[in-house]
Amino acid sequence: MPDRLSALDASFLHIEDGVSHMHIGSVAIFEGPAPPQEAVLRMIAAKLPHVPRYRQVVRDVPGRLARPVWVDDSHFNIEYHVRRTALPAPGGEAELRRLVGRLMSQELDRTKPLWEIWVTENLEDSAWAMVCKTHHALVDGVSGAELLAVIMDISPRSEPPVEPLPWEPEPQPGALSLAAGGVTAALAEPVETVRSLGAAFAGPGGAAGRAVEVLMGSLALAGVLRRAPATSLNGPIGPHRRWGWAQGSVSDVKLIRRALGGTFNDVVLAAITAGFRTLLISRGEELAGPIRTMVPVSVRARDDTGMAVGDSIFNNRVSAMFADLPVQLDDPVERLRAISVQMAGLKDTRQAVAGEALTSLAGFAPAMLLSLGTRLVTRAGTRGINTITTNVPGPQFPLYVLGRRLRTAYPYVPIASGIRVAVAIFSYDGQVNFGVTGDYDTVPDLAILCRGIERGLRELMRAAGLWPPRRHMAEVVVGGKVTRRKSPERRRG
Repeated sequence: MPDRLSALDASFLHIEDGVSHMHIGSVAIFEGPAPPQEAVLRMIAAKLPHVPRYRQVVRDVPGRLARPVWVDDSHFNIEYHVRRTALPAPGGEAELRRLVGRLMSQELDRTKPLWEIWVTENLEDSAWAMVCKTHHALVDGVSGAELLAVIMDISPRSEPPVEPLPWEPEPQPGALSLAAGGVTAALAEPVETVRSLGAAFAGPGGAAGRAVEVLMGSLALAGVLRRAPATSLNGPIGPHRRWGWAQGSVSDVKLIRRALGGTFNDVVLAAITAGFRTLLISRGEELAGPIRTMVPVSVRARDDTGMAVGDSIFNNRVSAMFADLPVQLDDPVERLRAISVQMAGLKDTRQAVAGEALTSLAGFAPAMLLSLGTRLVTRAGTRGINTITTNVPGPQFPLYVLGRRLRTAYPYVPIASGIRVAVAIFSYDGQVNFGVTGDYDTVPDLAILCRGIERGLRELMRAAGLWPPRRHMAEVVVGGKVTRRKSPERRRG
């Protein structure tokens, strides 16, 4: 029997419309030169058996009797999914931002596996990039990082790709078989949901403890139903996207945390708060109070990566917390402290646990009602938030593709109807990189937000007594004599 999409995965398909494109992505920049396309195709083809979902398509059940299913794509062609392009001269940041915005504005073809990789040549400094798109129904942000790692090596001396076995897709089920399976699933689903809820309530603390957690989280989530502050961050969006980035370092964030308190994530959110404060002030808006963000979080158990050994099964295990970003506070230390206190309180309320439990209950709903309900809840829910911020931790060591070192990687997160700006954070090899998505028509000043995030990190460094960074004395030879001079400052943020 084909695999059926979970209620959460199906919701990512139902949310999508002409202006809300539910694919996540990344922009990975490598040291040059770019490998030949044939070598890239062979390498990725050799990895696909580890991620079988990448050769499957979504099939709807007739009459929406049940949620859609994954079936093998009998016409799978890797050359459709792995494409080649190049930046126009001079191949700098502006050209890269424009290309990514254009690629991410295009919906993925539902009749094919829901992913694309664009190998991009002609970046400045002899670099090249891989622009990756994956539908959120296929994989969540945390597993997305793991999937990207499937095609990466931890050493520049990679083994030659193994010749993959010929692709032998399973026959696709007919409409009658899909309908019959849908009826069976609809009858069995309430029983399975009750069983899964029973398992969820078992374990440490027992059912009573779990029930209290969900109740506390549900009460906290109820606060999101109140309307978010009215700002230009919300409103109708179009189908086109702008994209940009901001940069920081893991070491700087850790230094700030040690000096001023809070967690790593608190410091990152404080920098994002500074960015939104800068953006709203530049637009002449009154900062009467905080803005509200949705923070997607992984709710996998520590020993649950979503992947069964030898089976490579990836699934969405995400929920959300809702936090207020204190853009009205002028002092960077006060902003950080306000966020730290609030985030600690949100963890105590178990918001994410409640979100997962409520999402699981969606399994009771017939697929047709789930489709309609997801759209209604999403549109109603956007009245309760101003933006989305998500943090995905990455490896703190170098990665390679075909012997080329991954220089840096930026994330891409989608925006949805009513939400005009979203921020994603990805840490890699000592870097903290922010990918910022905006609606093309209503966020022409996206660069102000990006630079504001970097400025927010510098403000926190300055408040901690760590900015400007101390210059080191370097010995240089001038006129045959050894002279000590200050070395140039390292660019931060």
